[in-house]
Amino acid sequence: MFAWVPFNLLHAGMYRMDIKGVRGGDNWKQISLLLLLYISVVTGQVRYSIPEEMSKGSVVGHIAEDLGIDLKRLRSGRARIVAGDNSPYVELNTDKGTLVVSERIDRELLCKQISPCSFNFEMILENPIQLYEVTIEILDVNDHSPTFPREEIAIEISEGALPGARFLLDRAFDPDVGVNAIQGYTLKPGGNFILKHENRPDRNNFIEMILQSPVDRESKEELSLILTASDGGKPPKTGQMRIKIKVLDINDNAPHFSKEIYRASIPENALVGQLVTTVSASDADKGVNGEVLYSLRQVGDSQIGLFMIDENSGEITVSGDIDFEKTKKFELNVEVKDHGGLTDSCVVIIDVIDVNDNTPVISLTSFTNPVPENAPVGTTVAVISVKDADSGVNGQVSCTISKHIPFVIKLSLRNYYTLLTDESLDREINPEYNITITATDEGSPPLSITKTIHLKISDVNDNRPIFDSVLYTASVDENISPGVSIFTIRAEDADCCQNSRVTYLLEETQINGAPASSLVSINAETGVIYAARSFDYEQLRGFKISVRAQDGGSPPLNGNTTVQIIIQDQNDNAPQVLYPVQTGGSVVAEMVPRSADIGYLVTKVVAVDVDYGQNSWLSYKLQKAADRPLFEVGVHNGEIRTVRQVTDKDAVKQKLTVVVEDNGQPSRSAIVNVNIAVADSFPEILSEFTDFTHDKDYNDNLTFYLVLALAVVSFLFIACLVAIISVKIYRWRQSRFLYQSKLPVIPYYPPNYADAGGTGTLKQVYNYEVCMTTDSRKSDATFARPCSQNVLIMDPVSTQTMQRMRNKEMLMDDFDSPDQLDFSLYFT
Repeated sequence: MFAWVPFNLLHAGMYRMDIKGVRGGDNWKQISLLLLLYISVVTGQVRYSIPEEMSKGSVVGHIAEDLGIDLKRLRSGRARIVAGDNSPYVELNTDKGTLVVSERIDRELLCKQISPCSFNFEMILENPIQLYEVTIEILDVNDHSPTFPREEIAIEISEGALPGARFLLDRAFDPDVGVNAIQGYTLKPGGNFILKHENRPDRNNFIEMILQSPVDRESKEELSLILTASDGGKPPKTGQMRIKIKVLDINDNAPHFSKEIYRASIPENALVGQLVTTVSASDADKGVNGEVLYSLRQVGDSQIGLFMIDENSGEITVSGDIDFEKTKKFELNVEVKDHGGLTDSCVVIIDVIDVNDNTPVISLTSFTNPVPENAPVGTTVAVISVKDADSGVNGQVSCTISKHIPFVIKLSLRNYYTLLTDESLDREINPEYNITITATDEGSPPLSITKTIHLKISDVNDNRPIFDSVLYTASVDENISPGVSIFTIRAEDADCCQNSRVTYLLEETQINGAPASSLVSINAETGVIYAARSFDYEQLRGFKISVRAQDGGSPPLNGNTTVQIIIQDQNDNAPQVLYPVQTGGSVVAEMVPRSADIGYLVTKVVAVDVDYGQNSWLSYKLQKAADRPLFEVGVHNGEIRTVRQVTDKDAVKQKLTVVVEDNGQPSRSAIVNVNIAVADSFPEILSEFTDFTHDKDYNDNLTFYLVLALAVVSFLFIACLVAIISVKIYRWRQSRFLYQSKLPVIPYYPPNYADAGGTGTLKQVYNYEVCMTTDSRKSDATFARPCSQNVLIMDPVSTQTMQRMRNKEMLMDDFDSPDQLDFSLYFT
């Protein structure tokens, strides 16, 4: 048998579904279902009807087919049921697109006697969000038998009761509804009583036993009847109650209520003892027979302990906690009885008024945590479900979030809010947020609840490494060992984790034709710069390198800086003497006239130091000073001057040893010997001059010719002739050597050396020169014209002056005897 239930359809189609079930060995006929889809604030709506007590796993309906949803969409949208308290009853099979029973459903436990019995839940899909409302109606099954509140009751009846006297009986209670509820009562044996069972306008069934014929206490004092209640099931179920009737003496007037139905209303937060209403009944009898007592005939578990009545006054008061969300209306059966046992009854209908006593409930349906910092504006962070158990405006809820955060909450579907990003996120500014969600209903006063969710922002590699400075300057001493730490650089990356891991790389640039990696190296992890080799300040005074910092992101970001390394000079070079030139086999002498005044400039020691700064500052001193020294040397300029007048006791030959020291720590020095001849004329120094040569090694060629001369003397004329010819040839070769050879006497000058205007090592400018005639070997000493003045500075003229000094020394080596010397001296 199929039963069709009509529904009005709005923008939807009609679906028919057949459900079969077997319970307790009874075969159940097919039940036809009608499913309604409609369009409102939800995307779709469907309704199913199923019998209670279905076994676990039974199919409720093909929801994907009924809603027209593809199974792929069902799985990709992460379809799930949001059912609240009804979640245990059904579950969604996303593979087949069906709803199945997940737990046995007891209609009486779920809805008590409310009919129709149904529960709602939502099915939600994401990406995009779609909400479908599903209503499942639970059809009653005749699984309960009628039961009476008591197995046995006692009734007292006056023997004077007239036919038509009514006796209210406890009606049976059957949790089933519809045809499975109680359909009728029977009373056996009949005899004096008949049963009246009728439905009042308020649908409250009541049972009365009516006296059909008078009773006679003298014939029978007690009567025993059986009241049977039957439901409409197939087969029907029954329940029985025994009625014991005691016949009393005459009391011919029964109590009577002023109204058959009383109505009252009470708020759900009513206090215990609060008056609900007062019922009133009257009895025409006098005395004791006219006194009445009130009592409640309670039916159903929902009323037990909630109300009480004063048996004398008929006042009904609250005796328990009333909850509108559990029961919205109560029906009380009130009985009045006089002392003669006559009764009457009425119904009190109590409507419960809803009070805003339930706070909203917040639950996270979907939550994405963490959220990347490059998430675009409008990204969904969470889907929030907000519900309130109250009704009407008390159950209407609005949702807000804390201010001054880059998020916004919007109402997407009924009772569903979406939390979205409202601004661009930056983890480096705020790595995490505490978002407080406040749900407030519209009751008076309103109730609210807050829920805080902790949202983290995940890092994205959007920051490049940054150095403390675009240019670093570091100083390092020359001659350091390779591998010594020079300087440390550091770059910071505002990102975190792997994205902030910085690696330092040396850019391959050319420095004086060599790669930068041949000079320095860098630790990729710490940024420490090490020397790759020793440095020489005289060759390289400084250089710049480029360093790149690369983070660990994908793709990586880079930062660059420049490191300027300045090489500090060390005192690693000794002074070099430029003048007087020291040779191995010749003697250079400076002549001082005996008439020289104090402070007479004899000569000047010229030296340089290729170091820099104070390491190149030179000082001069005599190595050994006599008791009465005739000469002194200038500490700073190297000038040798007389310190007293020349006396006859002073030797003609004077030899000074000058020590030249730099200002380094420790200092370095050089020694130069200066030969000085003290005489007014050149012949005076000839006898002493030869002594200068004794301090030096004899020329090998000269020794050879002396031995040959001795041999010539020993031999005859031929031998003498050979000796003379040999001497002539020797002199001729010496003269040729003098006029034609050019000795490469080129002094070394450091790059920074200069002596112009007294600013360098040479504090003053002096010109002095020894000149000779072109053939002085064959003539007496004569004074020639003054030679051109030359300044000993770093220019080509200085080189020519040193060349002439060298020629003079070689001439003095060539003279064998005093009569062969011919000097022309000029001093300035």
